Amino acid sequence: MVRIEVKHGDGKEFLYDCLSTSPIDDIASEIIRISNLQSKINCLSLQLEPRLIPLPGDSNATSPYISLFRALEEAKSYASKDQVLHNRPLSYHVLRDHLQAIEKEFMEIYQFLGFTDSAEFHQLLMGMELLQEDTTKLWWAGKELDRSTRLCDYIGRNEKTKIVIRLQSADSHKVRRHM
Repeated sequence: MVRIEVKHGDGKEFLYDCLSTSPIDDIASEIIRISNLQSKINCLSLQLEPRLIPLPGDSNATSPYISLFRALEEAKSYASKDQVLHNRPLSYHVLRDHLQAIEKEFMEIYQFLGFTDSAEFHQLLMGMELLQEDTTKLWWAGKELDRSTRLCDYIGRNEKTKIVIRLQSADSHKVRRHM
């Protein structure tokens, strides 16, 4: 497996594993989806955690907030860029499951958090800027990766290769080089 360290301009980074023969288009699709889920988890965490402060006299064991807090903490921990330090790649499916767990817990206690409708969960994510699959570019070694090629066209067929790929959204004008 090729280990790809994915970096994005806003400080996000994560690891992704794939075969060297994988099409660039498939890699791009997967890492953009992972990056977007990572962004959603971070956004939800920033918006919901301040509301999870227990009320005076509320015991932690009986607090309706504890399950949502736990789901947020587990998702944040998994989506953290600290996973790079521990050499753990992220999975789209695990991130999706964490996001669904947060949504499930939110649906059970949204009234306690001051929301009037469970549909407000999706409104929390409305203003987010997510990467678009059709306009996001992948850069490696100062070159834009052509989506019609395979990764091995750039790095060879060595499955033990480690590379750094930078994501560039359409609104970014220059690629910052990682030194």
